[in-house]
Amino acid sequence: MISIRRLSLVSNQSQREISDRPLGALRIAIATEDIKGLNAHFGSAKRFAIYDVTAHKSQFMEAIEFDNASDESGRHRTEGDGRIRSRVSALKGCQLLFCLAIGGPSAAKVISAKIHPIKAQQAVSMSQVLSSVQTMLQTAPPPWLRKMLADAGAAKKRADFEDED
Repeated sequence: MISIRRLSLVSNQSQREISDRPLGALRIAIATEDIKGLNAHFGSAKRFAIYDVTAHKSQFMEAIEFDNASDESGRHRTEGDGRIRSRVSALKGCQLLFCLAIGGPSAAKVISAKIHPIKAQQAVSMSQVLSSVQTMLQTAPPPWLRKMLADAGAAKKRADFEDED
């Protein structure tokens, strides 16, 4: 059995206000072992830290914790497709996923859930990840990120030349 725990911030605002993200904010997931940095592989991460990020602000939203992470021998406690499917399902609503590594079949499942996986070369702090996303948003975002921003309401979708009259 796969056990997932969600730990969210509590505030005086109503739950609806908490769950509404700012216009144009990207919801990102960061694979982590300790909530201090990007330091885990997608399939074996004990936790995912979820943030809403805009060009000038980032806000921690929740942590998702899994009981079925790898044991000390490196074997996954729950083998197979169900383990990956539960992770992808838990990340619904995120647009970006940062991790140290992700296998091809897992990446395909993440992409089909409309989440863009980004592999980091090495472990980095949460603030470095958030800062790099904000830098991308402030400068010239790549086309795939511009599309996500348009979907999030931050920018107008550019019409393709085929759509012109």
